[in-house]
Amino acid sequence: MPDSHAAPTGVAAWLPFFPVAFFASVMGLTGLTLSWQKASHSLGLSPVVAQVLLVVAASVLLTLTCVYLVKVLRYRQQVQEEFNHPIQISFFPAFSISLLLLSAATFEVSVALSHYLWVCGAGIHLLLTLHVLTQWIHTSRCKVQHSTPAWFIPIVGNIIVPIAGVQHGYIEASWFFFAIGLLYWLVLKTLIFNRILFHDPLPEKLLPTLFIMIAPPAIGFISYVQLNNGEVDNFARILYYAALFITLLLFTQLPRFSRIQFYLSWWAYSFPLAAFSIATQIMWWHTHSPFFLLLSWVSLIVVTFVVILLLIKTLQAVISGRLFQPD
Repeated sequence: MPDSHAAPTGVAAWLPFFPVAFFASVMGLTGLTLSWQKASHSLGLSPVVAQVLLVVAASVLLTLTCVYLVKVLRYRQQVQEEFNHPIQISFFPAFSISLLLLSAATFEVSVALSHYLWVCGAGIHLLLTLHVLTQWIHTSRCKVQHSTPAWFIPIVGNIIVPIAGVQHGYIEASWFFFAIGLLYWLVLKTLIFNRILFHDPLPEKLLPTLFIMIAPPAIGFISYVQLNNGEVDNFARILYYAALFITLLLFTQLPRFSRIQFYLSWWAYSFPLAAFSIATQIMWWHTHSPFFLLLSWVSLIVVTFVVILLLIKTLQAVISGRLFQPD
């Protein structure tokens, strides 16, 4: 007789544990795409690299979406558990953010496609923002130890909307989303620092999420410049230098991060560094300072190296099956 307790094989062995956090990889790939797109204008680089990266990012998003939809259909209980988890729920909006970033990346290719992606991304993200905030307000599941920089994704992620929203003429809607992201960034940043300073330290698996703290001021700078008709004023400088300081702070701790074994959370390195690279190129474009020119090159090289490393590590983990294990 066959063993009724035999371990599942094939798709059944890994699909139930396919993490929604995988969508963070699309954020990183699309962020790198936007960084190379900006570099083709500000640094005079070939647009071919950005075009290839755009195809890769779109293909990865399409693949992950199809896989996760199959998981929704076949393993609804596991999906529901992720959606109710106080930390994992923050990664569901990574899907809508990916749509918003692809909207910005495809604007030069197809305005119609970019507009469709923006409408879908902004709408889905607003609904997820409302749902997550409602859960935080009315549930008792959230504890201090659950507060991590990943909490920025659903709420502060609204600050990304103006990047393509302004280009499509949604000025007031872009200000609406920008206000949500900026103000709640200050609130959540206070909560995160309270947890880091006065409570148990982040577990090793979540330490890479500290890099997410770079993204709000860096993306806030990019969005604000868009909303401000392309001008870099004093408030824009405050946002940029806030991002620069956090980046310097985290890079002083590289020895600690280098000792962490690979987790999917490593993708938290990618998008914030890409956002900082784009912001730095904007500063170079407006100031023509040799410092920002040098920093633009360094930041672009660093984020490119990081994403290549992440792709290699992720592929190795997928092949070995280490990524698809119960959390």
